[in-house]
Amino acid sequence: MRIARLICFLLLAVGLLCIPAQSRAQIAVGVSVRIGPPALPVYEQPVCPGPGFLWVPGYWSYGPDGYFWVPGTWVEPPEVGLLWTPGYWAWEDDAYLWHAGYWGPEVGFYGGINYGYGYTGVGFFGGSWRGREFFYNRAVTNVNVTVVRNTYNTTVVNNTTVNRVSFNGGPGGVSVRPTSREIEAEHQRHVTMTAEQTHHQQAASSNRTLLASVNHGRPDVAASPRPAQFESHGAVESRTPVNPNRPPSNVREPAASPNAAPVNPALEQKHQQQMDRLRQQQGQERQRVEQKHQQEQQKLQQHAADAGKQQDTQRRQQQQLQQLQQKHDQQQQKLQQKQQQERQRQEKPAKPPAPSKPHDEKPPAQ
Repeated sequence: MRIARLICFLLLAVGLLCIPAQSRAQIAVGVSVRIGPPALPVYEQPVCPGPGFLWVPGYWSYGPDGYFWVPGTWVEPPEVGLLWTPGYWAWEDDAYLWHAGYWGPEVGFYGGINYGYGYTGVGFFGGSWRGREFFYNRAVTNVNVTVVRNTYNTTVVNNTTVNRVSFNGGPGGVSVRPTSREIEAEHQRHVTMTAEQTHHQQAASSNRTLLASVNHGRPDVAASPRPAQFESHGAVESRTPVNPNRPPSNVREPAASPNAAPVNPALEQKHQQQMDRLRQQQGQERQRVEQKHQQEQQKLQQHAADAGKQQDTQRRQQQQLQQLQQKHDQQQQKLQQKQQQERQRQEKPAKPPAPSKPHDEKPPAQ
């Protein structure tokens, strides 16, 4: 099965090379999947590295080993005046189809997906071009004003539902349709993602920690300051801030107490091994469930089941995957609580020995 999918990807790549770049950006890339992508992880946006960089939000892509996370990152646009329209997954023809992102003079339709940091689901509010200079909206963009001087501050009213749904249409998907202006934007001149973006996606596809089957929807690296810099100082992991559309204020790590117990390397290594084993078991369990779902879908196709039955099966499978994810989250949380209790027990200082009671002195012998 994996070899067959790989061959399909190679044939697709050859076919896309024969299509002009301008047209290629306007069509849905022929990657269809029977199981929907995981929810979007929530993360802090890395600080903008300098003037002229534009934010490209992270997204779930699909490869021979299933879904993998492509971290959000800052990139330089191919031309002055162009803006990025993110790609998105959509439920079409009884499958999830990927619509590729593109550069253009206006932000088009991206499925109503709330990617955050200016991408509220409709349009883009993270900044705008003024002549040949790009100005950043500090209300939703993480910039250092000592490095980037072209800024403004405009509050963004989010008219879309704030959630982590990563696909349009289908069971549980975002029910948003393109506006007339977004339809017009789709017919404007487009430029596909840059070579730097392509390298970024390829690097993510070869990083096993970014596979959904490994990270269960919570990638260790959710965003990076520059493309493919997954281990750099500015890379950030997924988390859950209060407002996923706005970067939280800079949080400083609390200073270590001078009386704090030193870290036990052996204990931390033991805890890491325990978590790795749990994640491996969870990945195997999820893989078994997904294989079962694929077999069910194949049987429905062989027996020419009607569309209603296929949709009911898809809805049930989505619910099963959501329940499985909740179960895995609870397992990880329980293990983390157990490990924290073990740390606290070890950090407790040993009780000092009780002072010995003074003995009555005997008078010296005469």
